[in-house]
Amino acid sequence: MNRTIHQTRVSEYMRHLQDTICQAITTVDGTAFHEDCWERPEGGGGRSRVLSEGSIFERAGVGFSEVFGPKLPPSIVANKPEAADQPFYATGTSLVFHPRNPHIPTVHMNYRYLETETTWWFGGGADLTPYYPRREDVLHFHQTLKAACDRHNPTYYPRFKQWCDEYFYLKHRDEPRGVGGIFFDYQDGDWEKLFAFAQDCGNNFLESYLPIAKGRMDTPWTEAEREFQLYRRGRYVEFNLVHDRGTIFGLQTRGRTESILMSLPPLVRWVYNWHPEAGSREAELYETYLKPTDWLGIGG
Repeated sequence: MNRTIHQTRVSEYMRHLQDTICQAITTVDGTAFHEDCWERPEGGGGRSRVLSEGSIFERAGVGFSEVFGPKLPPSIVANKPEAADQPFYATGTSLVFHPRNPHIPTVHMNYRYLETETTWWFGGGADLTPYYPRREDVLHFHQTLKAACDRHNPTYYPRFKQWCDEYFYLKHRDEPRGVGGIFFDYQDGDWEKLFAFAQDCGNNFLESYLPIAKGRMDTPWTEAEREFQLYRRGRYVEFNLVHDRGTIFGLQTRGRTESILMSLPPLVRWVYNWHPEAGSREAELYETYLKPTDWLGIGG
């Protein structure tokens, strides 16, 4: 395909972001990523990189994709009707890291760009899913996201933090997936400013997450804590398969299934009608952290 200038710039950045993050994670974990390059019959392709059974990460997946086709799937058109029945282009980088140690949170990040003949927009975000959360870790994650947002617009963090709380919510469980972060979609207007914002958010990821992972990687854990981690991972699977826009978009546009589902954890468990013991660390997760919270005390 012949990319537009905008498409080329975003695509090159998304490739660079994947490279930068993979290099940093390999350095910390000591394990290399396996790369698969794939092509999509309808147009485009991508690079999927997966780290398995590392010293820290049980699975870490970082994917880059660049796809195009004759029209967008219904899940996108429902929110962007002016893009219906038009050729589209989409590119982005997404990741999910599942640590083995229950004291290190799972993390998700995705930034993307879509363009049709008459419209374009940026979307994405990052969110944290702890099992045995520490307040200082949650604050660090949100503070670094807020710093990235504030460099562009002081209204971004409170708006996109609330959007994240609403988006990463398991309606069938009536509970959040984790402690949130930021999420935005369908952002258009000043292209250069929004591209700069998306880059700042992507570049901010390692600063927001690696200090947390490094700080908890040597924390001792028990088999009971590991069992709870696997149980809570079930919520992650449920969200990704039922609600996640990226998963739905990939499947509806006939993307590579292995790459779409590499975000799922290698081990997970479901327990019938489980409830935490009163006063336990597990109960603290539900009572203190699994609810929309103004972590930084800024209102909005």
